[in-house]
Amino acid sequence: MLLLGGILFPAPSRAHLPIPPKALDEIGRRLVSAPVGDFTLSDQDGKLFRFAAVRGKLVLITFVYTTCPDVCPLLTAKFAAIQRALEEKRAKDYLLLTITTDPERDSAAVLKEYAGRFSADFRHWSFLTGTRRDLAKVWKNFHVNVTKTQSGEVSHTTYTTLVDRRGKRRVDYYGDRWQDKEVLRDIRWLASLK
Repeated sequence: MLLLGGILFPAPSRAHLPIPPKALDEIGRRLVSAPVGDFTLSDQDGKLFRFAAVRGKLVLITFVYTTCPDVCPLLTAKFAAIQRALEEKRAKDYLLLTITTDPERDSAAVLKEYAGRFSADFRHWSFLTGTRRDLAKVWKNFHVNVTKTQSGEVSHTTYTTLVDRRGKRRVDYYGDRWQDKEVLRDIRWLASLK
């Protein structure tokens, strides 16, 4: 609630939290080198997914929830465009991961239905959920803040990251201003490294 001149006004709700400041020439993108800790969640088929098992692949990860009214569908659409571009190039050693920020609503079945709306190819794109406790560890590992508002909406950091074949975060993308072609260029760069 905001207090203006002695009158209380409800504070505007924001589904997505502010992002870290960036250099003017890298708005929305930051080079990093940070290991990703192993974690285990469940995929859209209810099968266990262990992050350590995907070593050797380039992994693009984002955080969304299926009832999100604004940024999450946009991020998922960008992932769908990246998937199509990688399929056209016949890329094989990559994985897209979409991790929920709303485990109470985003069951495996809900995630599978949501993925279908974006024509996800489950051979290269997994949608992950789990208990709030398990997910909270993953969110913390990626510095993603998640809170539920009084209205039941989920407020979370808008964050996407690209992980190299050794399991290190190499490029972080904040907000929704990054472009598919920018990520595809970073994927090509990491794919060229031995």
